[in-house]
Amino acid sequence: MEKRLTRTEMLFSLGFLFMLIVAVGAFFYGVQVGSDKTETKFVESTKSLSSKSAKIGSYQQQDLVSFYHTVFLPYREFQTEWFDTMHKLATSQISDTSSALKELASMANQKYKEAEQAAVPNSATLLQTAQLDLLKSLKMFSENAQRAAGSSKNVEASALLKTLKKDPYYIDGVKFALSGQQNYYSAMQKWGSSVDPNIPSSFSSTSSANIKSWSALPLTIKNKLMADELTARKLLAPYYPQDLTARVDQFIGSGQAANMNKQTVASVVDLLIRTDAVRQGDFADSKAELYPKQLLPQLPFFFPEK
Repeated sequence: MEKRLTRTEMLFSLGFLFMLIVAVGAFFYGVQVGSDKTETKFVESTKSLSSKSAKIGSYQQQDLVSFYHTVFLPYREFQTEWFDTMHKLATSQISDTSSALKELASMANQKYKEAEQAAVPNSATLLQTAQLDLLKSLKMFSENAQRAAGSSKNVEASALLKTLKKDPYYIDGVKFALSGQQNYYSAMQKWGSSVDPNIPSSFSSTSSANIKSWSALPLTIKNKLMADELTARKLLAPYYPQDLTARVDQFIGSGQAANMNKQTVASVVDLLIRTDAVRQGDFADSKAELYPKQLLPQLPFFFPEK
């Protein structure tokens, strides 16, 4: 005959089963809470490491690309318009000189506002300095063009251009523009050294650098040195430092430097500039031939669209 559980035994069994369910649930809840806490600590640790990894003077490719689009490109757009207007003035293609110069001043102010809004990481000190330099340059060029516009009436274009280029605002505008460009290319070199251990993070440029040592340098350093050369000569040019780099390498590679007994890179640069032998686009035209495997940041002026 089957033995039935008493009411007390039944309640005891149900109570024990309930306690077991609660204990198991508490166990798994504790595991989940512990897991969540561990994950939170891991995420916070990762954030902390990421923050610490962005050391002062470190440069990421995305920083260089962002700077190009938000600061350097607006400045270059103004610079292109500046050279175009100066050429038209010199060749008497502009009938209303005052209006043309006022438009230049207005464009400089517009590009200033665009570049001023750009956010540059605190760790990228060279880019911060470059931004400040280019903003100062735009402000100086705006003042220069505005002043020239006010004194352009009944003045011949040739005389106006001479006066414009002697203006302290123009001289400072060129100085800051070249300094900004120089700092940008220095940042590219810093980035290159973080990617390729064979690229030094710093490299002192000297006007007596011989051609043999030049030929062995990485492209990022060559470009930075050409930015230095332009700055040293106070030469604001429509082309990029890499265009000058390409022409120097072409001149050396063709044997012309040896034939003319050129011993230093500076002497080659002097010749190319003096003979007006450098053009914007020289780098793009010779990149595939001269620099097929050279490390470069993914910037539009290094990888132009075909």
